[in-house]
Amino acid sequence: MVRKGDWVQIHQIVLKPEERAAHLPEDTKKVPLELWVKGFALEDGKIGDEIEIETVTGRKVKGELLKVNPRYIHDFGDYVPELTKIDMQLKEIAFGGGKDE
Repeated sequence: MVRKGDWVQIHQIVLKPEERAAHLPEDTKKVPLELWVKGFALEDGKIGDEIEIETVTGRKVKGELLKVNPRYIHDFGDYVPELTKIDMQLKEIAFGGGKDE
Protein backbone atom coordinates (compact mmCIF):
# COMPACT_ATOMS: atom_id res chain seq x y z
CA MET A 1 0.00 0.00 0.00
CA VAL A 2 1.24 3.45 -0.90
CA ARG A 3 0.49 6.36 1.37
CA LYS A 4 0.19 10.00 0.47
CA GLY A 5 3.68 11.51 0.60
CA ASP A 6 5.55 8.30 -0.32
CA TRP A 7 8.28 8.55 -2.99
CA VAL A 8 7.01 6.60 -6.00
CA GLN A 9 7.39 6.00 -9.73
CA ILE A 10 4.51 6.11 -12.18
CA HIS A 11 4.11 5.21 -15.85
CA GLN A 12 1.99 7.02 -18.40
CA ILE A 13 1.25 6.55 -22.09
CA VAL A 14 1.73 10.05 -23.51
CA LEU A 15 0.76 9.18 -27.09
CA LYS A 16 -0.75 6.00 -28.51
CA PRO A 17 0.85 4.68 -31.72
CA GLU A 18 -1.96 6.10 -33.86
CA GLU A 19 -1.43 9.55 -32.27
CA ARG A 20 2.29 9.75 -33.14
CA ALA A 21 3.60 12.09 -35.84
CA ALA A 22 3.48 10.75 -39.39
CA HIS A 23 7.09 11.67 -40.20
CA LEU A 24 8.58 9.33 -37.57
CA PRO A 25 10.46 6.17 -38.61
CA GLU A 26 8.13 3.17 -39.03
CA ASP A 27 9.49 1.26 -36.02
CA THR A 28 9.00 4.34 -33.81
CA LYS A 29 5.44 4.99 -35.03
CA LYS A 30 4.42 1.45 -34.06
CA VAL A 31 4.98 1.94 -30.34
CA PRO A 32 3.49 4.38 -27.83
CA LEU A 33 5.39 7.35 -26.46
CA GLU A 34 5.82 6.47 -22.78
CA LEU A 35 6.77 8.41 -19.66
CA TRP A 36 8.22 7.13 -16.41
CA VAL A 37 8.46 9.75 -13.67
CA LYS A 38 9.18 9.83 -9.93
CA GLY A 39 7.61 12.00 -7.30
CA PHE A 40 5.60 12.15 -4.10
CA ALA A 41 2.21 10.42 -4.05
CA LEU A 42 -0.63 12.88 -3.60
CA GLU A 43 -3.02 10.12 -2.60
CA ASP A 44 -3.07 6.61 -1.20
CA GLY A 45 -3.08 3.68 -3.60
CA LYS A 46 -1.57 0.35 -4.54
CA ILE A 47 0.63 -0.90 -7.36
CA GLY A 48 -1.34 -0.76 -10.61
CA ASP A 49 -3.65 2.06 -9.49
CA GLU A 50 -3.70 5.37 -11.33
CA ILE A 51 -2.52 8.03 -8.92
CA GLU A 52 -1.35 11.62 -9.07
CA ILE A 53 2.14 12.57 -7.97
CA GLU A 54 4.06 15.79 -7.49
CA THR A 55 7.60 15.86 -8.83
CA VAL A 56 10.47 17.61 -7.06
CA THR A 57 9.97 20.51 -9.50
CA GLY A 58 6.32 20.85 -8.46
CA ARG A 59 4.79 19.34 -11.60
CA LYS A 60 1.68 17.22 -11.05
CA VAL A 61 1.37 14.08 -13.16
CA LYS A 62 -1.07 11.16 -13.23
CA GLY A 63 -0.11 7.64 -14.15
CA GLU A 64 -0.06 3.97 -13.20
CA LEU A 65 1.76 3.38 -9.93
CA LEU A 66 4.76 1.12 -10.59
CA LYS A 67 7.13 1.31 -7.62
CA VAL A 68 7.48 2.61 -4.10
CA ASN A 69 10.87 4.06 -3.15
CA PRO A 70 12.29 3.47 -6.65
CA ARG A 71 16.05 3.25 -7.08
CA TYR A 72 18.05 5.52 -9.31
CA ILE A 73 19.64 3.18 -11.84
CA HIS A 74 21.72 4.78 -14.55
CA ASP A 75 25.20 4.78 -15.95
CA PHE A 76 27.12 6.03 -18.95
CA GLY A 77 27.31 2.70 -20.73
CA ASP A 78 30.28 0.46 -21.42
CA TYR A 79 33.83 1.75 -21.34
CA VAL A 80 34.96 3.14 -24.72
CA PRO A 81 38.79 3.20 -24.97
CA GLU A 82 38.72 5.77 -27.77
CA LEU A 83 37.07 8.31 -25.46
CA THR A 84 39.96 8.06 -23.00
CA LYS A 85 42.42 8.71 -25.82
CA ILE A 86 40.36 11.70 -26.98
CA ASP A 87 40.22 13.02 -23.40
CA MET A 88 44.00 12.83 -23.11
CA GLN A 89 44.46 14.51 -26.50
CA LEU A 90 42.10 17.36 -25.57
CA LYS A 91 43.92 17.93 -22.29
CA GLU A 92 47.22 18.05 -24.18
CA ILE A 93 45.81 20.64 -26.61
CA ALA A 94 44.07 22.74 -23.96
CA PHE A 95 46.53 22.56 -21.08
CA GLY A 96 49.83 21.51 -22.59
CA GLY A 97 49.73 18.06 -21.07
CA GLY A 98 47.32 18.78 -18.25
CA LYS A 99 50.09 18.84 -15.65
CA ASP A 100 50.56 21.54 -13.09
CA GLU A 101 53.69 23.58 -13.71
